[in-house]
Amino acid sequence: MEQTAKDAFERQLSTVKDTFEHVAKKQKLSSSKCQQVIDQVSHEIEQKLANIKSVEGPVSPADQKSILTELKHKLNAISPLNQLEGLHKELHIALSKYPKILEKTFNPDISKAYINVDFDFHIVNQIIASHFYRLGLFDLGDCLINEAGVSEATALRSQFVELHQILDAIKVKNLEPALKWASTNHEKLKQNGSNLELKIHRLQFVEILKKGSKTDALNYAKNFLSPFASLHMQEVQKLVVSICWMGKLEKYPYSDLFSPTHWELLSEDMTRSFCNLLGKSYGSPLSFTIAAGIEGLPTLLKLANVMAAKKQEWLAMKQLPIPVELDKEFQFHSIFVCPVSREQGSDDNPPMLMPCLHVLCKQSIAKMSKGNSRMFKCPYCPAESPVAQCRQLYF
Repeated sequence: MEQTAKDAFERQLSTVKDTFEHVAKKQKLSSSKCQQVIDQVSHEIEQKLANIKSVEGPVSPADQKSILTELKHKLNAISPLNQLEGLHKELHIALSKYPKILEKTFNPDISKAYINVDFDFHIVNQIIASHFYRLGLFDLGDCLINEAGVSEATALRSQFVELHQILDAIKVKNLEPALKWASTNHEKLKQNGSNLELKIHRLQFVEILKKGSKTDALNYAKNFLSPFASLHMQEVQKLVVSICWMGKLEKYPYSDLFSPTHWELLSEDMTRSFCNLLGKSYGSPLSFTIAAGIEGLPTLLKLANVMAAKKQEWLAMKQLPIPVELDKEFQFHSIFVCPVSREQGSDDNPPMLMPCLHVLCKQSIAKMSKGNSRMFKCPYCPAESPVAQCRQLYF
């Protein structure tokens, strides 16, 4: 239910994560190669010491010089200092890039993107309280409602209490509360085209199969699966045939029907259907708002930096001069941006459909027709349009 904010965070952090993994890989490789160089040097020194110790009697100065000269040549060939300097340089380059990526991704002062907005704190408190109830944090929601005095949100409490009771039961593979709710709301689910009820019965049927009772499985299929056969014949057939594979269900060609992931999916489907019948969105409005804010924050920070010299104008701004692009998951209605003025449509400046079927905002039409109150030329085609025939679109 709360994946939207998480997804937005992951998108923002993907570059940081990739860079960190690159630095970590470089560090491990550098450490490994450094150890190899140290081992080579140690090996050559230990070998020469062994040569010295193997000589019977005192070692002559000439022999010592010969052994040390040979060691010097070996170490020069290994060139440990050059190797270590090269490895250090490569690691330093990777490490120096990482802070730059961090600075680019994480702005130390996101308050720059703040502008004065008149919030209805009563509604904000309602949204937060509803969010807590969605998550099953009922004590926290009750506390907020009592302190903020937003009693309107209490209507959702009992509804989400019921949902979480069902979800808690599903976690321990108890489907009775879910079956009872689905049965009570059978007609509404059918009207919405939901097959939630069948999914619940399917899981119940699978649990009976696993217990190894063919009679119980046949009776359950006859009583609870057969009513769905007219719309879901193929799936019902697969379930009924699986009775023949009892005791060796893992070899059944459609063994994916018995995957434990169906329990997790049922919780999601249950939540989605429950919220749908309540007329509520599946995701929390607060989560969507935060996620959208996270995605749009980089654009707002860039705009704030550009307008840094006009701080007062930025703080007093009621409408952004540029659109903030968001993913489709955050777009719940059409947004009109006038192709002439580049301003987003609003209640005061709605989109207007011209007879030539091009659309401009009301203020743009007013400016273009200023010299002629009756006719003006469309900027996108040769047609001349009467101002009176421009029709306001629903906004």
